Amino acid sequence: MPTTADDSSQREQDRASQAVYTNMSNLPARLAWYQDMALGMYLYWTVDAPFGMVNAHSVIGASADYLQRYFTQLPRFFYPRLFDAEWYARLAKLCGFDYVTVPAKNHNGFCMWDTATTDFNVMNTPYGQDILRQYVEAFRKYDIPLSFYFSPDDAWFQWRRGKVPARARDYANPEYNSELLEYGQAQIRELIERYQPDMLCFDGYRQATRSLVEYAWSLRRDLIITRGAIVTPEQERRDDVRGPFEAHYTIGTQWQYKAGNDQLKSGRELIELLVDIRSRGGTLLLAVGGPDADGQLPRDMDDRVREIGLWNFVNGEATRGIRPWQATREGDLYFTWDKARGTVYILDLGPALEMGEWRTINVQSVRASNQTEIVVLGQSGTVLEYQPEVIPETRWEQSDDWLKITYCRAQRLYNNRKWPNPLALKVTHAQPGRVN
Repeated sequence: MPTTADDSSQREQDRASQAVYTNMSNLPARLAWYQDMALGMYLYWTVDAPFGMVNAHSVIGASADYLQRYFTQLPRFFYPRLFDAEWYARLAKLCGFDYVTVPAKNHNGFCMWDTATTDFNVMNTPYGQDILRQYVEAFRKYDIPLSFYFSPDDAWFQWRRGKVPARARDYANPEYNSELLEYGQAQIRELIERYQPDMLCFDGYRQATRSLVEYAWSLRRDLIITRGAIVTPEQERRDDVRGPFEAHYTIGTQWQYKAGNDQLKSGRELIELLVDIRSRGGTLLLAVGGPDADGQLPRDMDDRVREIGLWNFVNGEATRGIRPWQATREGDLYFTWDKARGTVYILDLGPALEMGEWRTINVQSVRASNQTEIVVLGQSGTVLEYQPEVIPETRWEQSDDWLKITYCRAQRLYNNRKWPNPLALKVTHAQPGRVN
C-alpha cells in the first residue's frame, strides 16, 4: 500500500517525540544519577523465546487457530531449566554494565512474575518460578540497578475479551479503555510495591502509556522512567539528540533470542555505538540476544558481551560518570568530559593500532594547560613488552591552534598483539579549545 502524506506526517511526529508520553519529568537529581550510567544490559525474552522468534509481535494479524495455540500451548513449553539470574548478574558486573533491564510484561501480555492479575504468567508454566524475583535478588546482591520493561499493549487481555489483538486501536490503548487502564495499574502497583525496581521502561504504542507513567510516579516519585519520559531512539543514530537519552540497540537483528538466520554486529561496532552515544550524553541499552530457550546466553552473544567487557575494563572511566564536551567529535576522535575533575577523554575510532604502533593526532577543541598530563588508559607508558629500548610514553605539545598528541599502543590484550578496538586518551586539567 502506498504511503500517504498523513502516514508520513504521523511517523515524523512519532520520531520527533520518541516516546515521551507525559508532561511530568524525572526528578533532576535522579536523572543526573541515570545519565552517569553508560551501558545497560537488556535481557529480553518472553513466552515465545523457545522458538527463537520475534517477541510477541506474531500475535498481531494472526489467525484464530494460531492465537489459540499461542496462548494455550506455548506456556506448556516454557521451561528455561538452566536459567541462573546470579550468573547474569556476575556477567553484567564483570563486563561493566551499569544497570540491567528485564521484561516484566511484553506486548503479548505474558507476565514474568507471580501476579494475581492474570493466569497468563510464568507461574503457570512447567518452570513455575518467579523470574522477576530471581532477578531482583541476584542484581541487588551485586549492587546493580534494575529496570523493568512493561508494555500496556496486552494481546492476551484483548483476546480473552473477544477482540482481535491489535496495537493501534482504541480498545488496545489504556488511554481509551478504562478496564485495560485499571488492569495495567494493578500490575504496575504489584511491580513497584513487591519488587522495588530502580527504573521502568514503558513501551506503548504512541501515547498509550501516559496515564501509566503518571500512575507509577504517584506510587514512587523517585523512579527513573526511561521510555515514556525521556527520548529513546531505537536502532537508529540520532545526531540531533543530546543527553540524557536511552538508545535501544540489539547485538543481532532481534531483541530476544533468535534461533539462526541472524547477523551480529561486531564487537568494534558495538563499542563505537557506545562511544558515539556517550559523546552526546546518552546511555546505550543493549539487547544481548538472550536468554535462550534453556535460560542461557547464546555463546556468540556471550562473546560480544565479553569483548565489550574487556574494553570497559580498560577504558570504562572514559564513558561512565561523564557529560558531553563542547565538541562531540573531530573526525574519528570522540570526546567525553568529566567536569568534576577537569578531564577530557579522547576516544580514537580511527583504524586499530597494533601493539608497538604509534599515531599522531591533532585536536582543536581541547587545549592543554601547564598542569596537563596525557595518558593512554590502561597503559603505564613506561614499558613495551620485549622492546626494552622503547619508552612508549605519550608526548604532546600545544600550539596556538592545535593540541598535538603522539601515542603508542603498548598493552597486549590478545596473544597476536592485534586488538581491533579503540584506544582512549585521558587529558587532565583540560581547557576548551576552538570549535568550528
